[in-house]
Amino acid sequence: MNAICQFLASGIFAVVALWSSNSLAHDTWVQTNTNLIRSGDAVHIDLMLGNHGNEHRDFKLASKVALDGCSLRVIAPSGRRYDVKDRLTDTGYTPKEGFWSSRFVASEPGLYVVEHSVDKLVNHGKPARSLKSAKTMFVVSKSLDKVPQNNPGFDRVFGHALEIIPVTNPVTPMGPGQKMAVKLLLKGQPLANSQVSFIPRSEPLTEAFDDRFERKTDANGLAHFTPKSGDYYLIVAHLKTDESGEGFEATSYSATLTVFVPEICPCCGE
Repeated sequence: MNAICQFLASGIFAVVALWSSNSLAHDTWVQTNTNLIRSGDAVHIDLMLGNHGNEHRDFKLASKVALDGCSLRVIAPSGRRYDVKDRLTDTGYTPKEGFWSSRFVASEPGLYVVEHSVDKLVNHGKPARSLKSAKTMFVVSKSLDKVPQNNPGFDRVFGHALEIIPVTNPVTPMGPGQKMAVKLLLKGQPLANSQVSFIPRSEPLTEAFDDRFERKTDANGLAHFTPKSGDYYLIVAHLKTDESGEGFEATSYSATLTVFVPEICPCCGE
């Protein structure tokens, strides 16, 4: 009986250890159902949790974000901030299933930023501090037939520990053949020679470094990618360090930016 108990205990420990190592690698991201709405219309904002950090570079859900210690805000073109965390509804039946979603009505024309962050301590064998950031953007226009091309505010810096800053507007203009350029910042400073993945939702990446969709930042923290077709793209960067502090022995950083690339550019029709 003791042997059986020891075997079961060791098996349970192995499962817990595997789950723990994977949970450290989970990334958050935010996305909207569209990147363009008319003034006074609603957009749906989803807060997701995936497993990109453990090399599963895709849009697959790993679990559901625990809302304690996280923020979710919408920043209007005027700079006004809306806290939408308390508006989130649960799409899952169980605590670890599905994702969070919120409906947001926007009337002010221009570019909106959806911004999310998490800062918490985790302990899965080694106490660590987990710092995550996520962003996406959409444009509100008075008319969908005549969408203004100039929509400033996409390059705002929010001061996340690790943050992806668009250098080119990810909404207007945007379409196949339109270059995405981003800058990766660590504590406000450019992070060089770091991997940035531009993950398409409809096509898997190879197991090793995939030069079709992955880049290394240059000395100024810059990386760029040109999509060949319309799709959702999840731009992801990670950093693990031995930075320690009160209650933790290591620090894990992740940053995401979700970009919807339409087949036809909304402002130039190409």
